[in-house]
Amino acid sequence: MLHITDAMIDTAVTPADAQQVLLAAFRSFAEGRAAMQERIRTEAGGVKISTMGAVLPDQGHAGAKVYSTIAGQFNFVIQLFSTRDGRPLATLEANAITRLRTAAGSVIAARHLARPQVRRLAIFGAGVQGRAHALQFAQAHDLQEIRVVDPFAPADTAAQLQAQCGVPVRMTDAAGALADADVVVTASRATEPLFAGAQLPAGCFVAAIGSSLPHTRELDDAALERASCIVVDWGPQTLRESGDLQRARPDVLAGKVAEFADLVSGRHPGRRGPDDITVYKAVGVGLQDIALAGLAYERVVAGR
Repeated sequence: MLHITDAMIDTAVTPADAQQVLLAAFRSFAEGRAAMQERIRTEAGGVKISTMGAVLPDQGHAGAKVYSTIAGQFNFVIQLFSTRDGRPLATLEANAITRLRTAAGSVIAARHLARPQVRRLAIFGAGVQGRAHALQFAQAHDLQEIRVVDPFAPADTAAQLQAQCGVPVRMTDAAGALADADVVVTASRATEPLFAGAQLPAGCFVAAIGSSLPHTRELDDAALERASCIVVDWGPQTLRESGDLQRARPDVLAGKVAEFADLVSGRHPGRRGPDDITVYKAVGVGLQDIALAGLAYERVVAGR
């Protein structure tokens, strides 16, 4: 049985690879040929262990991700199995997988929910996920500018991101970031909304991926009320975990919530008009982790 490190995954799997395998996995799920396990969190003494998983017979893999949370810091591991004979195939460090799959999901969602021409990207939070989103959106779109809101970011954040993405980057406040933004990514640990929903420009797409706990939220009711649709990565888990949705007025969500699997399989129309505000609310699901782990395993084995 192999052990695959984060460094090996970064070498073997590109963001475009991640987007392709996630798209295939969610289409399999939409057709009933894959299954997911909801996240379970267990905590004692300030230490939390979480588990989530998936079975993907089309790909030939099944597995579970287990991770620890201590003082807000995460460490991820995946155990991968064969769906053909049940053999354990590999253990994988999964920090790289988590970083890759979250941004890849947002990029896929943007293909259906953002306007065709994405030029201005606003990111709230310059941590691991904020940076991963900047890189993947810069590779997927002809961006003119990336705007970053993070009062706690190091002074060289803009320069580093600009060098990595090849796009002008500037640090700014919420109003400066949102003005005429085509895509807004919230990748923070905020417990209260990051901005007033009235500030969102008409026609923008919002990927809200930072909050996955019922008591936290990044978007206010006004943002959700203005949205023409709210696509979730998986209803049974996202509606239970997301404070953005748990804490919203019920009437704000009525008739708007759709599944990511339905979006990518063509069952949901996605964006309908140029002025629509659309929202993708993701908490991260096991299908993403195991699909990407399976691809990483195949690539590493092929390269040995």
